[in-house]
Amino acid sequence: MPAHFPVLSAMLWLPIIGGCVVLLAGRVWPEAVRWLALLFSVVVFAMSIPLWSEFNTHTAAMQFVEQANWIGAFNVHYSLGVDGISMPLILLTNFMTVLVVIAGWEVIHYKLAQYMASFLIMAGLMNGVFAAMDALLFYVLWEGMLIPMFIIIGIWGGPRRIYATLKFFLYTFFGSVLMLVAIIYLYLQAGSFSIAAFQQMPLGMTAQVLIFIAFLVAFGVKVPMWPVHTWLPAAHVEAPTGGSVILAAILLKMGTYGLLRFSLPIAPNASHALMWLMIGLSLVAIIYIGFVSIVQTDMKKLVAYSSVAHMGFCTLGFFIIFLVLARTANQDAAAMGMEGGMVQVISHGFVSGAMFLCIGVMYDRLHTREISAYGGVVNPMPAFAFFFVLFAMANVALPGTSGFVGEWMVILATMHANFWVAFGAAFTLFLAAAFTLWLIKRVLFGPVGNEHVAKMQDLNKREFVVLGLLAVAVIWLGVYPEPLLNVMHASVTNLIHQATISKL
Repeated sequence: MPAHFPVLSAMLWLPIIGGCVVLLAGRVWPEAVRWLALLFSVVVFAMSIPLWSEFNTHTAAMQFVEQANWIGAFNVHYSLGVDGISMPLILLTNFMTVLVVIAGWEVIHYKLAQYMASFLIMAGLMNGVFAAMDALLFYVLWEGMLIPMFIIIGIWGGPRRIYATLKFFLYTFFGSVLMLVAIIYLYLQAGSFSIAAFQQMPLGMTAQVLIFIAFLVAFGVKVPMWPVHTWLPAAHVEAPTGGSVILAAILLKMGTYGLLRFSLPIAPNASHALMWLMIGLSLVAIIYIGFVSIVQTDMKKLVAYSSVAHMGFCTLGFFIIFLVLARTANQDAAAMGMEGGMVQVISHGFVSGAMFLCIGVMYDRLHTREISAYGGVVNPMPAFAFFFVLFAMANVALPGTSGFVGEWMVILATMHANFWVAFGAAFTLFLAAAFTLWLIKRVLFGPVGNEHVAKMQDLNKREFVVLGLLAVAVIWLGVYPEPLLNVMHASVTNLIHQATISKL
């Protein structure tokens, strides 16, 4: 790809343009809607591959940078760039968008053009969030992506979709208001909305603590962290399958990304002072929500709660670095914790997306998510059972799957800091095995639950392709995570340096 080609702008605007084209096609050429949505999603994913192939792994500097004046009076710039932390998330976004378009191919009939367009537009906005180097641009895109998801849940969701959409919107919007206040304060101090300027600017302890708390509420809701996680199960249960996939695979990752891009480098002293709060909240999410998952009777709700527990590993890996460095001064162990958290972010995108797609496959056939309605699904659907068990094992963090790599790195790093914190984190592996294997036993194995289960059809070619691609991703990352770790390493090392240098 030519060096001057604005690839990040293409990642931002091409899906949005594609969404508009699909909307227009829905009026004048409805038969082409599916193919147009697939074409745009595949082209965007293909165009994002050079971000990986041409990425320089030896520098922490922003790459593929694009910059132009936007609002000169307030020193606001249209500024895009990626590093080793944001670039994999853009690839994950575009990959999952392709799968969601394919997954909705035969399932969605009501307002199909609007459905496909919503996902394309949301993909562009999410790419922009991960690439934004200007805080105001970041905020506009962050807020903008709520609208397509609000529409997706509100129009194609379940019976309680209005309740779920309002709860989702109110939680995330409240957190975003606090983030805006923090961004405006930083702008008044720095004279610019540049995120890099925010990261380099000295701040007093009181200002850092208040800024950290404002960002924590905004990003903690999105992760989501306990106790602001209660919107997630409702949103997942009511969302259509594609909405649940993007919600779990991408939207939750924006919370962890915000912590890395804003909280740690902008307020390092506050991050260090409040590390026990973050470690404590992470452990509560990991352990308590694990117990909550065990008692769920709805498959979607079970996976949604397990997502909260798995994301707790991410935040634990990010903030355990302070304790590791305080106890051992071991930079490699600190980097292992943060890189483990990032690997878990990517892995959870694959695994949770795959789990929701598997649940969607069963829902399309039986129109229920209740675990008690199934039993013996392996008999009529052996190919489906193979994929469901594979993804369930990744959810349990079985060695050889992507779920193992990130969680194991976080536990090893935590062991350098505090045995009991590491033990508490590792305890969730037993909880995850308990609720996941019990789910598999009740749904897949045993005698066939009823005559409706006996008549279920196995995977068609479209479903096989979607689940097969995710299976390849889960096993590839589980067996050979080194390329991803190499991409991240320079940026993670630089971030740890920023987070451990006082700005007082």
